[in-house]
Amino acid sequence: MQTTNSDWNQRILAVLVQIQTHLGESSTGRLSIEHLARMCDASPHYFHRMFRGLVGEPLAAHIRRLRLERAAFHLRTTSKPIVQIALDATYESHEAFTRAFSRNFGLSPSDYRAGKPLRHLPSPSNIHIQSPDDGDLTYQPLKYDMSTRQIEIKSFPKQRVVFLRHIGPYQAVGATWGRLCGMLGPLGLLGPDTKMLGASYDDPEVTPAEKLRYDACVQVDESFQPQGDLGVQELGGGRYAVMIHEGPYENFSVTYAELYARQFGGGDCAPGEGPCLEVYLNDPATTAPADLRSEVWVPIA
Repeated sequence: MQTTNSDWNQRILAVLVQIQTHLGESSTGRLSIEHLARMCDASPHYFHRMFRGLVGEPLAAHIRRLRLERAAFHLRTTSKPIVQIALDATYESHEAFTRAFSRNFGLSPSDYRAGKPLRHLPSPSNIHIQSPDDGDLTYQPLKYDMSTRQIEIKSFPKQRVVFLRHIGPYQAVGATWGRLCGMLGPLGLLGPDTKMLGASYDDPEVTPAEKLRYDACVQVDESFQPQGDLGVQELGGGRYAVMIHEGPYENFSVTYAELYARQFGGGDCAPGEGPCLEVYLNDPATTAPADLRSEVWVPIA
């Protein structure tokens, strides 16, 4: 189902109202990513990247921040015991709530109730907890500098690759790459012109870390055949939205969110099936993290 940019903004606004209305509930019911994604007629993966791209923060972080803001409001405007305010904010104990409150606001709940000022939590879209007197909720979708991060529509020719499958946190794929290179080096398949790419199947803010799927891939010709743990597959073969990612690999989620919001928020196209591809343009072994450059390829339906 294609939507216009205005449709997506209205759907996200409806989700934001839903969140503020049901903050006291657990995140397995009306605040679950599955339920909120259904409100937007989107898969959880697609919805979450659009949410982060338009709102500017991950869904879980947004809900957590608003719960803490509401708790701060109740500390100053009610006589509820702090332990009750902690439970209302879905924290299981006074201690856990105090740690989270202090970490985010810079002082303890009791100190804030006593009158000490707190530092306000940043909101990329200027969305904060509302009191009943604040009127209708509004939000300002993030604005991106189109001139600094171009999106191109390109065809990705089918490419035959040898790969090792990684299942687990994306931060740990370095070990999989080490194994792959250790196997391919003696076979003479590594050199200055070797094309290395990753196939990313899941959103780490939607899929549990232990279930994330990623293939470390190196392009090979028809003469290479699968052996041992080394598999062979074809990647690509369609149209992709492409954006350059600069900097550490752990910040890929920011680039994905921007690409989704800009490319798929206008209704002209939707993301396609299959993995997103990451083409690594320089060597992390000899390049400072801040200077790493990669291409992010997202399939278009």
